[in-house]
Amino acid sequence: MTPATTSAGKLCAVVAGHICLDVIPNMDHLPEGQFTSLFLPGHLISVGPAAFSTGGPVSNTGLALYRLGVSTTLAAKVGTDMFGQIVTRLVESFHPALARGLVASPDAPTSYSIIINPPGTDRIFLHCPGANDTFGAEDIDPALLEQAALFEFGYPPLMRRMYADGGLELREVMRRAKAAGATTALDMAFPDPSSEAGRADWRAILKLALPHVDIFLPSVEEILFMLRRTTYERLEREAAGGQVVAGVGPELLSDLACELMDLGARVVVLKLGDRGMYLRTGSAAALRGMGRAAPADVDAWANQELWAPCFKVHVAGTTGSGDATIAGFLSALLRDFSPRRAATAAVAVGACNVEALDALSGLRSWEETLARIAAGWERLPVNLHAPGWQWNEEDGIWVGPASR
Repeated sequence: MTPATTSAGKLCAVVAGHICLDVIPNMDHLPEGQFTSLFLPGHLISVGPAAFSTGGPVSNTGLALYRLGVSTTLAAKVGTDMFGQIVTRLVESFHPALARGLVASPDAPTSYSIIINPPGTDRIFLHCPGANDTFGAEDIDPALLEQAALFEFGYPPLMRRMYADGGLELREVMRRAKAAGATTALDMAFPDPSSEAGRADWRAILKLALPHVDIFLPSVEEILFMLRRTTYERLEREAAGGQVVAGVGPELLSDLACELMDLGARVVVLKLGDRGMYLRTGSAAALRGMGRAAPADVDAWANQELWAPCFKVHVAGTTGSGDATIAGFLSALLRDFSPRRAATAAVAVGACNVEALDALSGLRSWEETLARIAAGWERLPVNLHAPGWQWNEEDGIWVGPASR
C-alpha cells in the first residue's frame, strides 16, 4: 500500500510522542479465572508463542491514519537495543517512509510492555517507559514539521519531560510545530494518580501548551481528572465500579470545552467511550489560524457543538479505540469533511477498531468505512434530555445549542 497524497501534498501527517513494544505471551490455553492459583512465586507457567506489536499513540494513531490513506510519518524515540530494532522493523513493514522520524538513542532503552492476559482476568501490564521519558523537541526533525499539513502529538502524561518543569518541553514541541505552519493536534493519556504525572499541575501545563494547539482530543475522564478532580472523584464514586462517562451530560461537556477553548484550543474533541464523541469548535477567526490543514470552509466549521453516538458493533476488544477515533477525525479533517461528517467518520473508525482484539486488525479502508456508514449502519442510542439539543436524523447526530 502506498500512502495517498493530494496534488498539493495536503494529506501529510506527522504523528509524534509515545511509542513502545508490546510483548504478549499467548495464554489462551490456561484455565479461565485461575490467576491467583497459577501466578505464584516459584511457579513455572507454560505459555505459548509471544506476539510482538508496536503500541502507544504514535503507532496506533499513525498506522491507523496510514491505513485510512493518509501519507504519514511517525516521530518517536527508541533505543539502539534489540527492542528498538524490532519496533523499527515492525513500522517499516507497513511502509519504509513511516519510520523516517524514528530516532534511535544509545542513552535510553526502548519502551516496552509485557502484557499478561490470562483468560477470564483483566490484563496486567508490566511497563518500562524507557526512551519516552527522554523524548524532547530536539528529537523531531524540523524538516518533517515544514512538510506536514498536520502534526499530532500523543500521551504527554506518559513522557516525563513533557510534564516535568511545568510542561515547558510540551509547550516547545507544540510551539515549534505551530510555528512551522502545521495544524497541531494533542492527545492525552490517563496518568497514574499516585505517580509524578498524576501529581503534576495539568491546568498549568495545559495553559502553556494549548495556545499552540489547534485540536485538543482528550477523553472526558482524562480532562476531568486534570481540570476537575473533585468532579471526577464524585462521578467515580457514583459509578461504583462502572464507567465515569455514564454520569457526564451535555452541560458538563460544554463547560469543559469552553474552558479548554479559553485556554487556547481552537477545536475540542472529547472522547466518550461507548457513548460516542463530543465536538466543539471556536469562531471563524480562531479557525483561520489553524495552519495548513485548516478546513477549506472555515465558516461551516465555526461555532459548532455536536455529539456523535457510536455505531453498533460486537466488541472484541478496546485496545487503541480512542486512537482510532482520533485517526478517523483527523482523516476527515484532511479531506475537508464538514464537522458533522467528520464526527461521524471518527466514531465509525473507532467502532471498526473494537471489532478486533488489537489496535489495527479491525480497521477498514477509508472508502469501506464510508460505504458502511452509507449503507445504514445502526447507531447505539444516546438520549439527550437537555435544553437546546436536537437530534438530526439525516446526519445521525445530536446538535447542541452552541451551533449556529
